[in-house]
Amino acid sequence: MEANEAHELHEHAEHAFHDAAMRPVAFTMSVLAVLVAITTVLGHRTHTEAVLYQNKATDQWNYYQAKKIRSNDTALATDLLSAVTIADKDVAKRIAAAYADHQAKWTGDLKEEQEKAEALETKVIHAEAKADRFDLAEAMLEIGLVVTSVTLLTRRRMYWYMGLVFSAAGMISAATVYFLK
Repeated sequence: MEANEAHELHEHAEHAFHDAAMRPVAFTMSVLAVLVAITTVLGHRTHTEAVLYQNKATDQWNYYQAKKIRSNDTALATDLLSAVTIADKDVAKRIAAAYADHQAKWTGDLKEEQEKAEALETKVIHAEAKADRFDLAEAMLEIGLVVTSVTLLTRRRMYWYMGLVFSAAGMISAATVYFLK
């Protein structure tokens, strides 16, 4: 919501405050404005959380890729050593054993790094789902606020009730964030 819109709604609320019949509507608008602000902040923080998890997942996949490259280099060196004849058989066995140990280490590390990256991607998906719910809640609360403000212009309570319905849908959407698994 922009500053001029908030100012305009505030002016309408001041006029309505002097009319006793419109005081509940003005109060409702004030509460809805606070709820919109809270939901907006929660949505922005959740989007930021999703971006941070995505960056961590990307870093983790890069780390996985670096280890995969090392594993491939080790496999290539092992293949090369099997094709080359080394005069000292003891040295050849030690080198082959060292490369085999490295290859076993890279294989274990790769699985671990992949699991870490996939876990971070799951967190990204979860944070994005939460952010989507907050975005929907924000939109519904804003619609509720605007429709409620129409009551001040028309003096018809029907708009107040419609605004309350939209606002209730927004609050339900925000509350469902805490039930996401």
